[in-house]
Amino acid sequence: MFTLFFQSVQQDIKLFLFFPILCALFRAVFIKVYSPYDTLRGKGKVIWHCFRYGFWWGMDFNAYVFLLPMLLLSVPTAFFPSLYAWGNTLRLGAAMIYAFILYAAFVGKMIFYNHFHTTYNHILRLAEKAEKHNLLDIFFHQDHGVLILLALIPYMAGCFFTVSFFLNLPSLPYPPFLSGPIYYLFNTLLFLVLILGFYWFRYGGTLSHDDKPEWDTIPSIVKKDTFFAKATVDDLVALEQVKKHKLNEAYTHTDEEDLNSLNVLLPPNSPHLKSGDNPLYCFKKIAAGPRIAKPSHIFLIVGESYLQQLFDPAYACLHVADGGKRWLNHDHTASLKNSLSAGIISRPSIVSLMSGIFDAGLELNEKEDFWKGTVPTSLPLQLKKLGYRSIYWYGGNVTYGNFNQFAPACGFDKVMTATDFCGPSAPKTWVGVYDNIYLEKATQLIREQYTETPEFHMIYTTSYHGPFKMNLKKYGYDPEAVMAEAPDDIKKNKSLQQNLGTFGLSDRAVADFMDKMIKEWPDSLFVVTADHAIAMTPLENTSLMKRECSIRERHCPVFMFHHKDIDQSLFTGNTIGSHMNIMPTVLELIAPEGFIYYSLFTSLTEPIDHVVSPYHWLRPDGYGTYESDIYQPLGPDYTESDILEGSRPYMDEQQAWKNLSGYILRHPELLQPFDKLYLE
Repeated sequence: MFTLFFQSVQQDIKLFLFFPILCALFRAVFIKVYSPYDTLRGKGKVIWHCFRYGFWWGMDFNAYVFLLPMLLLSVPTAFFPSLYAWGNTLRLGAAMIYAFILYAAFVGKMIFYNHFHTTYNHILRLAEKAEKHNLLDIFFHQDHGVLILLALIPYMAGCFFTVSFFLNLPSLPYPPFLSGPIYYLFNTLLFLVLILGFYWFRYGGTLSHDDKPEWDTIPSIVKKDTFFAKATVDDLVALEQVKKHKLNEAYTHTDEEDLNSLNVLLPPNSPHLKSGDNPLYCFKKIAAGPRIAKPSHIFLIVGESYLQQLFDPAYACLHVADGGKRWLNHDHTASLKNSLSAGIISRPSIVSLMSGIFDAGLELNEKEDFWKGTVPTSLPLQLKKLGYRSIYWYGGNVTYGNFNQFAPACGFDKVMTATDFCGPSAPKTWVGVYDNIYLEKATQLIREQYTETPEFHMIYTTSYHGPFKMNLKKYGYDPEAVMAEAPDDIKKNKSLQQNLGTFGLSDRAVADFMDKMIKEWPDSLFVVTADHAIAMTPLENTSLMKRECSIRERHCPVFMFHHKDIDQSLFTGNTIGSHMNIMPTVLELIAPEGFIYYSLFTSLTEPIDHVVSPYHWLRPDGYGTYESDIYQPLGPDYTESDILEGSRPYMDEQQAWKNLSGYILRHPELLQPFDKLYLE
């Protein structure tokens, strides 16, 4: 019986050999497609350690390709010899299933990286409630879904014939033992060696679980190259990490744990907090007095992916941000070139800007308790106390994400959805109506509906969001005319031009809207930012960049304030800021002396040492994320491509911000109706 086991287990080993090779091929394809470098010359050591470490890390799953057939087929074969004849058929069937899973995970990773410039992470959880038909639209119209599905046919055929080839390789004959004790000793040792071999591979070439590969132990030469560090992680391993790491641990925290963690954030002399207290009232602030004439209109413009990178001097030849730069460079504009968004995808940023607390991946807009009440840090609530009527304008359909419920609960008097007021025939991306059409109609409605009551308008655009399918020529976009001095490889790249042209159309629409509003109401206050930035990966392999997008470029939104009574001195020398500094800055600009408000962060009119979000940190000398110890140094002595490695700072603050939101979520009784909070 052990003869059949010996023959059968060799088939398990042959099957096992195929999948690490397949994973390495997927890694090579990923590097080929997304490498930001013109050439990989000089990257030999990085590539070697990337593939070496990735091979061992991939054994988290691939080692089971040996273990499971051995336990389910080879061991039973020793006792049921008739099973041997079915062994290869069953192995081949199981191999095809696993090969399909690997293909799906790889394709998903390629798409995910294209959109978010990273491998699988917690964004997957944030997208669980995304509109499924929108995801399908992106898959088929932007991500070449038909080709991906068709490619599955030759892929599966190739795997079938390759696995068959491996299984048909010659096997070693069973040794001709004459002695019974040696026969049993050999079989026992063989089984033990096989089990030991499984654990050796499973633990990454060691026999210690503590030494198995993980992110922190990626070789430094690889980890310092952010692209190859991402390439090291096999797709199923990355998905496993997402599953292992819960979206937010605050759900499992005790009140005592959360409240104690807030000590690092609370102002001096704050009262001791106990379970059931609302810690947001500890963030009480008193306005110093108005710095500008009270504006009749305040506009907070949040441009979809309106990233700072395209405003940087290095990209001036593209001329796709000229409208925004005209306002950014205005004598009466204060701006920052280094800032943080409140979230790394759209909805968390919008939720945070509205509510004044971080969404922190909790999807507060999806929670029914937040449709009935709000928090004292709410932006429209506090502007209401200063006499402002608040309107939220969205370029798409506000029912997506339940903002038709969440925004009014925060205190918006009206919620305007472009898919309604622009009419059913208005041209749309899958997110919303084209910005030029949406903002033109919004301009008309703002004029018509103005009642002499001061107004706050939060305006969120949507056009600069893939898939980029606009007919740009219809709106006058011609690369040769717009960016005459840009390199030819940029001007002639159709997909890149579709991307840049869409950004340019959105930028022009925002600038035109501001022109019209300032002409109508010269005392208007404008705050312009983005929901988040994106990685401009299409530019990486062009002659303009020839490198990977920096941390700052991937995460930094546009950030500017404009009013006739301000200039750059408004920020009192600050060179950094965040979304969460917007509300207190607006209130310090317009509120009378002694006005009480609540804000987690301070105004930009006060000195700021650093800013932290649940996702990233920023100092005047560095820009980093909490995904990695790698950060980008800032300052005149560094280039955009420079990176350094060091421990992640302010992690106690980062955790506290998340805990604060989690605590509020676990205590819905702290949420109060807008009308009640308004009367406080």
